[in-house]
Amino acid sequence: MSEKKEANILQGFKAFLMRGNVVDLAVAVVIGAAFSNIVNSVVKGIINPLVGAIGTKNLDGYSSCLEAPCKVAADGTVTSGVPILWGSVLGATLSFLITATVVYFLMVLPMSKYLARVEARRKAKEGTHEVVEVTELEVLTEIRDALVAQRGTGHDRQ
Repeated sequence: MSEKKEANILQGFKAFLMRGNVVDLAVAVVIGAAFSNIVNSVVKGIINPLVGAIGTKNLDGYSSCLEAPCKVAADGTVTSGVPILWGSVLGATLSFLITATVVYFLMVLPMSKYLARVEARRKAKEGTHEVVEVTELEVLTEIRDALVAQRGTGHDRQ
């Protein structure tokens, strides 16, 4: 009975892994990890120098002191005061916005346009093979009209 239960658990786990949304999620994580390298390069190579033209290239250096005087030791530990590191929050926010922009314009938008074209082609293909539903009354009316037309032409010949 234990082997049967293990087999059911393994089958259930296999079914879970083979669902489309699990595979899609795995692909999204891998692509997200790859994009994080690209985004980090864009932030370090473009965004930080642009910000550096105004201030410092390292956004982590921007901070405020909530309780003065703020003193930080050489190893990065705070010895006195309460520093607020809003520069690192700004950097993380910029990284998120850049990531979202890159993903939207390079992946989501082209994919949605592609899927819309595929859907339009599918609908056009279905439209050519579309069956027109006709009611029984309409069919009987057409048969009657055809019979009347045949009778009318047959009487004229005699």
